[in-house]
Amino acid sequence: MLDEAVGLGAVTVLGVLEQAYFSLQVIYARRKYSVSPPCISGPPEFERIFRAQANCSEYFPIFITILWMAGVFFSQGLSSLCGLLYLYGRLCYFWGYAESAQGRLAPLYFSAQVLWVLIGFSAVGVFLSFCRVYLELDLLQALGHALF
Repeated sequence: MLDEAVGLGAVTVLGVLEQAYFSLQVIYARRKYSVSPPCISGPPEFERIFRAQANCSEYFPIFITILWMAGVFFSQGLSSLCGLLYLYGRLCYFWGYAESAQGRLAPLYFSAQVLWVLIGFSAVGVFLSFCRVYLELDLLQALGHALF
């Protein structure tokens, strides 16, 4: 089982490293713009970096949960690929938001679409597994027989 989950594990580690990078950027911005904790307001440049990090952190538990659900129940390879795309989208989101509020929008929409794909993979995978385990009905096998 562990060998089968190596892609998901790698994406998870990259995601954690990305979150650490975002947190470090807030620390650097606090120093640069002289915003001492616990203050969360300051110059717009600081506030954009702070919000970008907070927004990414808010979605991270959802992403990790859906990544693993899609990987376990649907396809580890496709889920890992989507996970990499999501992380790339969030990195672009962070950089775009740090530059301007408008700069966050395209990467935000991209990463949201990838997240919805992972949610779809998860739902399909869980449904197919439910049918196979509890209804003793392998829908993929039945579909294969019907088509060929």
